[in-house]
Amino acid sequence: MLPSIVLFAGLVNLVSSAAVNDIRPLVIWHGMGDTYASPGMDRFQNEVKEMHPGIFIHSIFINEDPNLDQRAGFYGNVNQQIMQVAQQLADIPELSRGFDAIGFSQGGQFLRGYVERNNSPPVHNLITFGSQHMGVSGLPACNAWDLLCQAARRAANMGVYSQWAQENLIQAQYFRDPQRLSQYMSSGSFLPDINNEVLHPSSRNPSYADNLASLNKLVLVLFLQDNTVVPKESAWFASEQPLEDIAMDQLSGIDQTPMLGGVNTKDIIPMRLQTLYKEDWIGLRQLDESGRVEFVACQGEHMQIGDCWKDLVAEWAGGSLHAN
Repeated sequence: MLPSIVLFAGLVNLVSSAAVNDIRPLVIWHGMGDTYASPGMDRFQNEVKEMHPGIFIHSIFINEDPNLDQRAGFYGNVNQQIMQVAQQLADIPELSRGFDAIGFSQGGQFLRGYVERNNSPPVHNLITFGSQHMGVSGLPACNAWDLLCQAARRAANMGVYSQWAQENLIQAQYFRDPQRLSQYMSSGSFLPDINNEVLHPSSRNPSYADNLASLNKLVLVLFLQDNTVVPKESAWFASEQPLEDIAMDQLSGIDQTPMLGGVNTKDIIPMRLQTLYKEDWIGLRQLDESGRVEFVACQGEHMQIGDCWKDLVAEWAGGSLHAN
């Protein structure tokens, strides 16, 4: 009887292993001021592993030294970082069949950049928390003790659209000034590209729309009391009224109030009124009209996630690799 018992146990282990291997992996990208191996990121990964036993999680890093990885969230070239990350993900065997992805703050639009430009291996579900998809019109505030952040903010304020800033200051590369949209489009090195907001329509990259529209689900999380991201509605692909290029009367008679429970947002253009949405420059409209965009509002300041993430990660991470 012993051989039969051993054989049965082997079969059970084989089935169990196959079930674990069938779980879609998860990739996460931290936000400004954080590191890939911080206590908060480690705690998040451990809680996800408790929720989805057997899941493989990779935390993206620009440098394996945590101090240098944190610095790379302020200083560096976003385009080069995304290229580096694309190679990093391609070299991980566990990710070869695709994965879900979570981006915290600026990590969210960086992951979207990966989806649009590379997406090999492909992203299935993308969840972004408080991300600046339509940029910021005010540079993120810094904590009084955060000297690294303060130095980067001062440097960016001196010339946010200068060549040096656009090549070396991370936050400058997604700064979208509503009073200088032409300069943003002509000088911006990162965000105008992945949003296909270019001065010449012939310069738009149609593959960006194809790649983003290949997502199974795009989950956009906004923090209702967010005072760090300006405007906070950027997390939902909304932006401030572009004073330079669009007169106010062009939007008269149109309900501009997004889903914020009565918050006054009269100077905010919601996602569905954005030109990039209406003309579907990046595939966002295709995603939305097929029911694959989820808008989520969380109570709290920027990145005060609390338990808001749990239902989202339970639903949109840890699924089967064979699920459609």
